[in-house]
Amino acid sequence: MTDGQKTPLTRSTYERLQAELEDLRTRGRVEIARAIEAARALGDLSENGDYHAAKDQQGKMEARIRQIEATLANCEVVDDLGTSDKVAPGTVVSIRYEGDDEVERYLVGSIEEQTEGVSVVSPASPLGQALLGRGPGETVEYEAPGGTLRVEIVAVGQ
Repeated sequence: MTDGQKTPLTRSTYERLQAELEDLRTRGRVEIARAIEAARALGDLSENGDYHAAKDQQGKMEARIRQIEATLANCEVVDDLGTSDKVAPGTVVSIRYEGDDEVERYLVGSIEEQTEGVSVVSPASPLGQALLGRGPGETVEYEAPGGTLRVEIVAVGQ
């Protein structure tokens, strides 16, 4: 999120990220180190596919560690997400774009909160900002790259 805003996370997501971070820092790093060492034992590193694959995997794992650390350092744990009839960070909202019959579901929050079948929209995005604090039956407008869009809030909650 931008402008110093904290990323809202549910307690379960916060704990899941903490566990993932601990696992990557311990078991993950040990396994990668073993894979790199085993690949080194095979000889010439310049043409050693196992070595390069292990180093690539190590880079991806370290990037994920940094991503989780940054998320946890800039988050706010919110225990009561989705308990009201108003859109708040962490709630799922069903909306219908003006002129469209299809209802779309979005989670207003962090990508780390994403669940299967629901897209994520950041509370800091134009759509997220327009939805926050609003309830079912309300119509909101927001500026998109292609112009102003209007959406009706069909439902709020899981």
